[in-house]
Amino acid sequence: MTIIKGRRAVRKFDDKQIPLHDLKEILEAGIWAPSASNIQPWEFILVTEKQKIEKIKLVSPGLFGNPAALVILCINKERAKKGGRLGEKYALMDIAMAAQNMMLVAYSKGIGSCPVVSFNRVAVKEILSIPEHVDPVLILTLGYPKFWPKPPKRRKEVMHLEEYGNVIE
Repeated sequence: MTIIKGRRAVRKFDDKQIPLHDLKEILEAGIWAPSASNIQPWEFILVTEKQKIEKIKLVSPGLFGNPAALVILCINKERAKKGGRLGEKYALMDIAMAAQNMMLVAYSKGIGSCPVVSFNRVAVKEILSIPEHVDPVLILTLGYPKFWPKPPKRRKEVMHLEEYGNVIE
């Protein structure tokens, strides 16, 4: 619970590189996420080159600060098809769980992260030579934080016991 409660969206980073072994471990956390029918419809692209990060920032209005690395989380549509008519919907959930795993492992290493959905997918595909059957759906920024933001207040009235309206105190 300490890691879950401590993780924050970090948008201001120190100018410090992240060791490759830590980045690989963060990516590996993604592949251990749950996956509907074990389809594993994801592809993860790690970007550490400053020039590429800057190009991606130009087409990503939701990407703030100067992260040391980006992870572009993508859906492999060929694999997602194995899930039938709901395959792409399941794939989005799988990507979300993979991203959460990555963010929690990053935090455990003192690395800040922030999920970004506001970006031009077509431009990112071109910048990173992503093939037609693979769609980028989420960017995770990674870097050592200048500071850890304070946690926002959480709603507790959303926890119900047995039926809706029976709020757990």
